Amino acid sequence: MDMYRGGCLCGAIRFEIEGRIGSIVYCHCSQCRKAQGSAFATNGIVRTIDFRLCSGQDKLTAYESTPGQTKFFCKVCGSPIMSRTDSQPEQVRVRLGTIESDIEERPMAHIFATSKANWEEITGMLPQYVSYEPGRIMTGNEE
Repeated sequence: MDMYRGGCLCGAIRFEIEGRIGSIVYCHCSQCRKAQGSAFATNGIVRTIDFRLCSGQDKLTAYESTPGQTKFFCKVCGSPIMSRTDSQPEQVRVRLGTIESDIEERPMAHIFATSKANWEEITGMLPQYVSYEPGRIMTGNEE
C-alpha cells in the first residue's frame, strides 16, 4: 500500500494519503494559474477515504471558486492543499507540490494547454489537450 505524507509551507497542516494518486495532470487554465501563483497547477486525484488530515484542521480554510468547487488552503501561509467537487464526494484533488514523499505515479497530460501563460513553453512528450483529458468524467464543476 502506498503512503504519502505532506503539508503546507509553514507546517501547520499535515496530511497523509494511504493509496494511489490517479489522473495526475498539469492544468494551465487561468484559474489554476491564479490559485497557484505559477504557470500551472499539478493535481492528482485521491480517494477521500485515503486522504487524512493529521494536524491543522483549524488552519485549513476554503474558497468556493465556482459553484460546487471548493479549494482548501492554509490560512497561515496560503499553501493550496486540495480541492473538492460537490458532485464527486468520493475524491479530492491534491496539489502535488505539498506532498513530501517521493511520488511513484507520473503525470499523464497537460490540460487547458491553449490557455497557458504567454511566457510559458510546454515541452516534453506528454499529450496536450484544449480542455480536460479524454476519459475524465465531466460534472460541470471541475477546475
